[in-house]
Amino acid sequence: MTAEGDRVRWVELPGRDPARVYVHGLGATSPAYFTATAVHPLLAGHRSLLVDLLGHGHSDRPTSFAYTLEAHADALAAALRAAHVTGAEVVAHSMGGSVAVVLAARHPDLVSRLVLVDANLDPLPRVPGAPGSSGIAAYTEEEFVTGGWREVRDRAGAHWWSTMRLAGLEALHRSASHLVDGTTPTMRELLLALPVPRTFLFPGADAPFPGADGLAAAGVSVVPVPDCGHNIMLDNPEAFARAVAEALARQEPGAGGRRIPLRDEGTGR
Repeated sequence: MTAEGDRVRWVELPGRDPARVYVHGLGATSPAYFTATAVHPLLAGHRSLLVDLLGHGHSDRPTSFAYTLEAHADALAAALRAAHVTGAEVVAHSMGGSVAVVLAARHPDLVSRLVLVDANLDPLPRVPGAPGSSGIAAYTEEEFVTGGWREVRDRAGAHWWSTMRLAGLEALHRSASHLVDGTTPTMRELLLALPVPRTFLFPGADAPFPGADGLAAAGVSVVPVPDCGHNIMLDNPEAFARAVAEALARQEPGAGGRRIPLRDEGTGR
C-alpha cells in the first residue's frame, strides 16, 4: 500500500526462498504473462509473486500517482516489504525491466538477481502512430484520455488490449511517457553499475543487440532466445524457461557476460 492508501496486488505461489518476483510490461499483467513460467518444472518450487504494477491489472489505478519509473519502483518496494520479501530474484519484462533496474538501484536489499526480458534501457522518441510506449507518449494526456486510447487500442490488437484495457488511462499514458523519457542516469547506466548477477534476454532475431558489448563488459550476460518476438515468455515458453533457469543458476556477478545460444527443443517451431 502506498502512503495514499493505493494497493499493489499480486498472485502468490508458495515455495522456498529466495522469493521470485515477476514484473510485467506496459499495459500487461503478470499473472497472464508469467504463470506458465513460474510453474514450469525448471522453475517451480520457489515462493513466487506475480506482481501487477500500480495502475495495471489487479492493482489500484490512482489518478494522482505520478507513474514515473522511480514511483513505480518505490511502490513495488513497499509491496515487497509488506510481503516480507528481501533478496528476491526478479524476472521483469519490457517496462517492468526498467522498473526492476530502478528498484535494484534504489532498494538494493530487495534484489539479489535480475533477469531482464527485452527491457527498455534507453530513452525513446515520441512517434505518433507507433506501437507501444512511443506512440502512446506522442499524445498529450488529455488527448489520450479523451479518445486517443481508442486509436491505441486498434493498433495494439486484441491480444495486448485484453490486458491493456485493465489499466487506467492516466496510468498508461504517464507510464509510457516516463518510460520513453527514461531516468537520470539512464536505465542502461544504472544496470551497468548494479553489483548483483544480471542477465538480459532478447529475441534472437534482433541480434546483434545494441550495446551488448558494453553490457557484457560490465558482467551482464546477454542471451538471445530463438523463435520469439518481444513477448518471449509467450512466444517460446520452453526456451524462455530454460533461459531464466540458467540465468538464476549463475553464481556471481561479473562472472561472464557470456552470450549463450539456446537450443529450441520440443516446441514445434
